[in-house]
Amino acid sequence: MLAPQELDHYLERGWFRMGQTIFTTNFLNFKSNFYSAIWLRMLLTDFEQDNTQKKLLKKNERFKIQIKPATVTPEKELLFFAYKQNISFEASASLHTLLYGKATHNVYNTQEINIYDQNKLIAVGFFDLGENSAAGISSFYDPSYKKFSLGKHLIYLKIAYCKKLGLQYFYPGYFVPGYSLFDYKLNIGKSALQYLEFTSNRWRPIKNFAKNLSPFQQMQDKLQLLHQYLYNIGISSKILKYEFFDANLIPELEGIVLFDFPIFLACDGLSEDDLIIFNVLDQKYHWVKCKSVWASTAATNPEMYSSHVFKFDHNVFSSEMPELLCSAVLNELNSEGKFLRANSM
Repeated sequence: MLAPQELDHYLERGWFRMGQTIFTTNFLNFKSNFYSAIWLRMLLTDFEQDNTQKKLLKKNERFKIQIKPATVTPEKELLFFAYKQNISFEASASLHTLLYGKATHNVYNTQEINIYDQNKLIAVGFFDLGENSAAGISSFYDPSYKKFSLGKHLIYLKIAYCKKLGLQYFYPGYFVPGYSLFDYKLNIGKSALQYLEFTSNRWRPIKNFAKNLSPFQQMQDKLQLLHQYLYNIGISSKILKYEFFDANLIPELEGIVLFDFPIFLACDGLSEDDLIIFNVLDQKYHWVKCKSVWASTAATNPEMYSSHVFKFDHNVFSSEMPELLCSAVLNELNSEGKFLRANSM
């Protein structure tokens, strides 16, 4: 069993539960489009009932609410299956898989909120309790009750219950700048909402967030700037998304410390394992040398690199200034006699 204070510690660092494991990631791949994951939490002492919550309570007042320790039953599995058929995103194969993965027992203190229309179960929401905080895990509902906004209603019910328990924080997961599916989280208790700032690892009020603070957006913008500098001196380069950026999350690969940047710049004339990145944490460009730990034969699209799984080997050159990185690349190409073969774009 995971101790309540341990769960609090993981949640404060932006970790999240998947099955019976706990993990974190700062980047996401949805259908070959890459985004930043911005972790959220709600300061429950600052949360006040808003107009949306009041309307939902009024709209759904005829339904019965039950809160109890979580269980997986055939009735809930059927409801989860019906819900899956009416959503546009990929969900777990089953409710059991969502909560337990391949495990047979639960290491979390998971609670559930059930909503009934008379004796009919129409919605279920799961959340984990820590010592001073709680994490929303999943909510689903009968598609025929869609007009009642039961998914959003369940989030409000979880928050209200956790505040009544005297907990300090509620963690609803992440939102994704540029991917609207998760934007609904930003409109629930906004005055009490905080986000985990990537560069400082501190929680900030959500009102301070702007799209240009998205780590992936910063990486993309900086590499695009470098790409232009290289173009101006006649060096071809290409910005590529790295398919295996999240391979470190695979338990069997734990400890190898794989290259985990979601995007890098490749230069004509340099080796395939010479990668140029922009690190948001130190605000520097880094030309790094990597080693392949596995070669893939999978087909790739022109914007995605998927030929090798890389491990970081050593740093070749670093600078905050793109022009200095350009000079380093140019010197390398000239010393190897490759510059004349590098075609300008």
